[in-house]
Amino acid sequence: MENKMFCYQCQETAGCTGCTQVGVCGKKPEVASMQDLLVYVTKGISAVTTQLRAEQKEIDRKINHLISLNLFTTITNANFDEDMIVSRIYTTLEKKRELIKQLNNKGDLPEAALWESNSREEFAAKAVKVGVLSTENEDIRSLRELITYGLKGLSAYSKHANALFEDDEEVDAFLQSALSKTLDDSLGAEDLVALTLEAGKYGVNGMALLDKANTSAYGNPEITKVNIGVGNRPGILISGHDLRDMEMLLKQTEGSGIDIYTHSEMLPAHYYPAFKKHPHFVGNYGNAWWKQKEEFESFNGPILMTTNCIVPPKESYKDRLYTTGAAGFPGCKHIPGEIGEEKDFSALIEHAKKCTPPTEIETGEIVGGFAHNQVLALADQVVGAVKSGAIKKFVVMAGCDGRAKSRNYYTDFAQALPKDAVILTAGCAKYKYNKLALGDIGGIPRVLDAGQCNDSYSLAVIALKLKEVFGLDDINDLPIVYNIAWYEQKAVIVLLALLYLGVKNIHLGPTLPAFLSPNVANVLVENFGIAGIGSVEGDIELFFGK
Repeated sequence: MENKMFCYQCQETAGCTGCTQVGVCGKKPEVASMQDLLVYVTKGISAVTTQLRAEQKEIDRKINHLISLNLFTTITNANFDEDMIVSRIYTTLEKKRELIKQLNNKGDLPEAALWESNSREEFAAKAVKVGVLSTENEDIRSLRELITYGLKGLSAYSKHANALFEDDEEVDAFLQSALSKTLDDSLGAEDLVALTLEAGKYGVNGMALLDKANTSAYGNPEITKVNIGVGNRPGILISGHDLRDMEMLLKQTEGSGIDIYTHSEMLPAHYYPAFKKHPHFVGNYGNAWWKQKEEFESFNGPILMTTNCIVPPKESYKDRLYTTGAAGFPGCKHIPGEIGEEKDFSALIEHAKKCTPPTEIETGEIVGGFAHNQVLALADQVVGAVKSGAIKKFVVMAGCDGRAKSRNYYTDFAQALPKDAVILTAGCAKYKYNKLALGDIGGIPRVLDAGQCNDSYSLAVIALKLKEVFGLDDINDLPIVYNIAWYEQKAVIVLLALLYLGVKNIHLGPTLPAFLSPNVANVLVENFGIAGIGSVEGDIELFFGK
């Protein structure tokens, strides 16, 4: 059967080899094609900005934001709207033409920087030639895609920081330079491995930037009990990751008689002091992103998707699904708004007033808010528990959740952990175990949730602080094991960041990435001890010796 597309950037890619007819995510071949072209022209404009910087010329931050948002738009489950993606291609080509005029030296620009078209037909023809498989050498292709996917994750974190008026020119410059280097045929495998680790360095910087942006705007996360039941008023459900969108929505719904609920990765918004002052911010509804078809239907009110992860909606609630930012789905209303602009959520609010209250699907509370500032405030208690032997090991189980039944491994693993082990988590992977009755150790909960996937930075800060407290020379001498679930490209930049920090022996599952060629996978195994997961019993014995 002839391939209609090729995409293997997410963990659930077909057969763990690649989606060739339609994406497992629901992405159609036409959308995949335009995403490939958007990445290509984004690499092209990045080559131009990199050359301009070499000529000591400044790049307007709006261009940096354009490039980051382009990449973010192509992340798994973010945008399924072909017209929106094509519009971004046209805008990028237009901005690239303006930038090229500023260059003194155009001689070294790659073909992607020079390519021009105003035709949708030519777009389609070009996309066929510039997709993933256009790089013939399997190992070079693997490394280029590993870097590109890491940069997609970095772009997401940069965009969230930008929305809160925080920019890092060094991060933007690296992102664009690295993108342009994936077009450079003179770079061999060794060069690209070095570039991969450098991406990890800037991954740390990007996550630190976002941490600064979030905490400066909303305060340091604090230990919080979050209601998972419902009230008796109409509600709006907000999902995704963008806290600036959360802020605007909360302010615009004050006194409206509407309650605001979080879903999936927006759960950690409850941990920030600034959001707690809103009495109509009442709780979290549901679980991880992949359960949204049933949970969005029973919510009854409108849903705002601020970023990924969108599952193609059922017709029963499609008219209640709104998108904004990098997110998009054909037939769903998109709320516009550039960085720095106040978005208008009035249509969403008026829609909510006509809806019935959410249907209750569970009751109770869950606890979170264990970002680095809060955990370090408890440092004496934590260190004391380690020194006394009450806590024998920490298990980092950050990352992503997903549909595959093989992910039940993480629930079973959490339940099988020795009672003297504490889970450090961030991201939607937490939904595999954050509602289990795992208890505490001397008042320290056995699941410490730092927040969203980008808050994996907090876990790194905690590890580095423990290394300092215990006077260790090597971060790998800490009583910490890493058993991480991944799904999409933000998890890739987190992984590269951990590798840059020197963390070894990370177990990654439920499958290793399809985009790692055997040779590239072997490099990661030999140099960093990267491994997959096994059985729960076998891995418990491996990590704990019993």
